[in-house]
Formats: sequence, C-alpha cells, structure tokens
Amino acid sequence: MDGQAFRGCDGAVADLLRQALNDPGTSWSLGSFGALATFRRDGDELAVPPADGRWGWVTERGAIALRPDGALRPVAYETAFSGGWNHAVALCLPEGACAMAGRGVVTELSPDAQAARTGDRAAILFDLGLGLRAVDVCVRSADPDLLAILRAACGQTPFAAGPSLLTRIAAASPHRVFVTRIGRIEVFAPIPGPGESTPAGPRTHLLPEILRAGRTHAATAPIPPGLVPCGALHPPHPCKDALGRAMPFSRERHEAFQRLLDAWGDPALVAAKRAAEAGDEPPPGPGPRGRYLRAARRAAEVQAPHLRGDGSGAASLSRDA
Repeated sequence: MDGQAFRGCDGAVADLLRQALNDPGTSWSLGSFGALATFRRDGDELAVPPADGRWGWVTERGAIALRPDGALRPVAYETAFSGGWNHAVALCLPEGACAMAGRGVVTELSPDAQAARTGDRAAILFDLGLGLRAVDVCVRSADPDLLAILRAACGQTPFAAGPSLLTRIAAASPHRVFVTRIGRIEVFAPIPGPGESTPAGPRTHLLPEILRAGRTHAATAPIPPGLVPCGALHPPHPCKDALGRAMPFSRERHEAFQRLLDAWGDPALVAAKRAAEAGDEPPPGPGPRGRYLRAARRAAEVQAPHLRGDGSGAASLSRDA
C-alpha cells in the first residue's frame, strides 16, 4: 500500500487509509445500518492488492477495493455502555455525494467488470433490491442453477419474491458484493449454515428488522448532520483480540485510537471527553447533542479504571458499534 495516493483525496485522509490497510489488526466495514460487509485479514494470511490500482487487499476469503475521492470525511468516535466501549472511524460522504442506485427490486446488472479478482469478472452481478441509500447490496455468481433463481426473482423485492429467495441464496453461498461510492467489499467465504458460527474473517450480515427502521447508522454514532457513513474502519480494541475475546488492557492500542480521536473526532465531543478526564465536567445541554456529549464523558469514565490499572481488562462489544 505504499507509494500511492488516491486521486483527489486529501493527503491526511490518504495517510489514514493507507496506515489502516497496512495494519492487519484493523477491520473494515462497508454498507448501511442493518446491511454490512466486513473485511479483515490475518497477519500471516496471503494478501495481494487488487490488480487495477485500487487500494485494498485480496485474500482467499474476501477482498476490499477502495477508490474514494476528496469528498471523503473520516469521523472518529467512541460509544460507551455498561462495562465497556466501542470505537470506530466512520467513513462519510456528504448527503449529496453518497447515493448509490437505490434499486427497489432484484435486478440483473452485468458481468462484474469491477471485481477485485480478474477471474471473477465474467460472473454475473445481481442487485438484491434493498433500496438502500449509500450501498448497493449484490450477489455474484456463475452457477446456472442460482442464476435461474435470481433471474426468476428479477423485478420483485427480495421479500416479495418469496420467503425462500434469501434462504436459497444463502444455501448457494454466492459471492456477496457491497458497493459504495468509496469502494467495495467482496466476501468469498461460505455463508454459515443453520447452527454454524459466523467466521471471524470477511463476512456479511443482513438484518431485515433493522433495515425497516430506514437508518443509515446507529443512533449512538455521532455522525455530523449532512454526512452519511458509507462504512468504517475499526482499529484494534484495547480490551479485545481479533476474535473478539477478552484480553488484558493494551495502553498502546488505547493511545493509538486516542490519537485518531484527536485528529478525526468531533472537536466538541473530544473536548468534553478530555474535560471529563481532567475532572472538569460542565453539564451538557439538552437534546441529541447533549446525549453525545454525555456519551463522550461516559467513555472517559469507563476507560478510567483501565488507565489506572484496576480495570477488569474485558470490554464487550455491542452490535451497534
């Protein structure tokens, strides 16, 4: 990932993305609230860049291929809850620049000329028709049986096409392709069957009950007005390993994210957190802004025992990170 720059992308943003891509401990997500694709790789896993100059990695389990422009704005934040906290850097675009096709029915597109691997470019891409604002959720296949199923569903919503459509897609386990204005994640790993655990590497999730809320992000994420997150990068957590298991608190990881928070966080929220750390805690105002200010102070509170050396060393991760 060295020696390249995104066309039109701010140098500091390009540095952030390059450093995150070079760190196998950082995972990535692209999508919307309720429909996300996640990419991560192991430090010893064979990974090569996409062949066409996009930034990213291709492994046997999945791929990430990025091509953002100067409109990309990172927003670092923390969300605290009882017993722990989450952190992330949301990758946002202005509302007027984030929109994808927004198709509301299953649609056959074309051979996937933008596939991260050249060998996948003859396979056919289908938009599942979820009608999401910032991501097109697609599957890709060259399997004749699955192609027939998908073509029969074209023109219908994925749910109106019958309760068995998504089940049949899952059973066939095609490549899942989540496409945004800043890039794409492709997942090649099989979809877990009933009773099987979700893999730790590249994966996708689709939660219709959350999608019905029509939100682009969780209410706990303090995304500034006018911006829409297309995805996020997730640096290593101070209290969790790559598999999500509890580990002793890592001050190095904590301090690394605090530098990202200072550089890319909402200045008012960062100031509220730093004030709480210093013992100066002015009361936040009412409304959503006050909620985020209180959350910033709460993050300082739950982290304080770990920084003093008397924390439990285990912080759980919530679903709305």
